[in-house]
Amino acid sequence: MPAGRWSEETESRSPVDVVARLGVVTSYARNAEIFGEDQAAEHVYVVLSGAVRICKLLGDGRRQIETFCLAGDVFGWETAPKHRFSAEAVSECKVIRVKKSILFARAADDAELSHALWALTAAELSRTQNHLLVLGRKTAQERVATFLLDMASRAGTSQGAVGVEVTLPMSRQDIADFLGLTIETVSRTLTHLEETAAIALPSSRRVVLRDSVVLKRLNS
Repeated sequence: MPAGRWSEETESRSPVDVVARLGVVTSYARNAEIFGEDQAAEHVYVVLSGAVRICKLLGDGRRQIETFCLAGDVFGWETAPKHRFSAEAVSECKVIRVKKSILFARAADDAELSHALWALTAAELSRTQNHLLVLGRKTAQERVATFLLDMASRAGTSQGAVGVEVTLPMSRQDIADFLGLTIETVSRTLTHLEETAAIALPSSRRVVLRDSVVLKRLNS
């Protein structure tokens, strides 16, 4: 895992940039573990490229994915001394690893860093609340539509002649474990959305959002 010091050269820095400048860059192969459940929570992490899943293996062998972290997202926040979840690379990825002791020591005398930590914590809370709403109140079709719209807004997309194309770094099993569905239900729902012309599926990892009105109606 090659590592190097992160440097930020832009004058106008986002909260992510402010945190990232204090860490080191580390690369992970696909499916590699970044940290495991019950390991010491000594760092926070910023995704530079690729995707990371935050997940937990339940007692009956099922897996629950709490969130997907894409470029610019921060993960690894803990109030306890140990991680409650595991973090794994969905694809080859690069992350910035920041030691929490350094982060919090600097924040005491750095207003910009203190504000950045507050903003990132608030964003994480908002994502968690939205995900709870998806799991608790939405049908399978609504969950999948919400997921696709969210990925379109967060991931790299390209505007084609027939809609917005989204490349999904995660598998359908990953999606199922994130949405609290079976892989069969996810596949069946995607097929139904394709048959109704809401989306197109050029491949298993490429989705074209053809009718955003229908998808947004399901997302509301």
